[in-house]
Amino acid sequence: MAQSIPSHEHILQLGFGFWGSKALLSAVELGVFTELAKKPANAAELQSRLKLHPRSVRDFLDTLVALGMLERDAQGTYRNTAETDFYLDRTKPSYIGGILEMANQRLYRFWGGLTQGLQNGKPQNEITHNEPDLFTALYSDPDRLETFLKAMTGVSRPTARAIVAKFPWREVKTFCDVGCAQGGLTVEIARANPHITGIGFDLKPVQPIFEHFVRENGLADRLSFKPGSFFEDPIPSAEVLVMGHILHDWDMDEKRLLLKKSLEALPKGGRLIVYDAMIDNERRENTFGLLMSLNMLIETNGGFDYTGADCVGWMREAGFRDAYVERLTGTHSMAVATK
Repeated sequence: MAQSIPSHEHILQLGFGFWGSKALLSAVELGVFTELAKKPANAAELQSRLKLHPRSVRDFLDTLVALGMLERDAQGTYRNTAETDFYLDRTKPSYIGGILEMANQRLYRFWGGLTQGLQNGKPQNEITHNEPDLFTALYSDPDRLETFLKAMTGVSRPTARAIVAKFPWREVKTFCDVGCAQGGLTVEIARANPHITGIGFDLKPVQPIFEHFVRENGLADRLSFKPGSFFEDPIPSAEVLVMGHILHDWDMDEKRLLLKKSLEALPKGGRLIVYDAMIDNERRENTFGLLMSLNMLIETNGGFDYTGADCVGWMREAGFRDAYVERLTGTHSMAVATK
């Protein structure tokens, strides 16, 4: 009996996966989805509106159809899908394209150095290319910083709403969002819980962006900003501390220090929420979490992602009790521990 030959399709699809990724990133950069949110159009109209060369415009648009990013009717009219209309139209507050713009402008290039990073353990970003560090550049440019923080709010909104729904906020009156950015989670918590007051804690350049966002949402009477560095300054005290997309940026000693400082800032019975794209405990399923950890290799000197079990272990080692992990949305989970 002839031996069956395994298919090579999965290998090739994964190996050439960057083709589809770059097609989407270029579409975001060009404003395809924003244009189609104004009005559906055929290929010739989009070619004119987006100033595209005629050679490959149909291939480009039909690639986006095949990838599930656009729809095309029998008359050849292109329109956004429900998802791309909601998330990739720059005029909508739900826009998450800012994070994809950053991936296009920065990460696409730097991930080309992954092999070297795997061999030398060093970042492959601006530092390696003798360019200004990303965050140095961001924090020196208020407009660029605001664009970045808005993007983080958009992409994190589903996770923020899951934290609001899955933690017993009715039991507490105060919280501090450590590394609050624009204040996406801070606002979601306060909006859903009128009895709560909160603090956003982040570096000084973030303050005007946070305060403007809070005022826009009518919560300036219950949310305030405290400038500072969570390494150099005390973490503000509150009944609940939230630390999201932070712990994975740092090496093991720095992770331990942040957990120790969080414990010191909490009253007895206070709780710490840590959320990230936590890797599943078997390290087999959360592909995004594992790839994010490789991204920390590209971006940081010692950062890495971790499993829920890892985080619970570190929390207990720091002196917390009753630590547990709860799934949020998609790839994200939160670890909750009590002092």
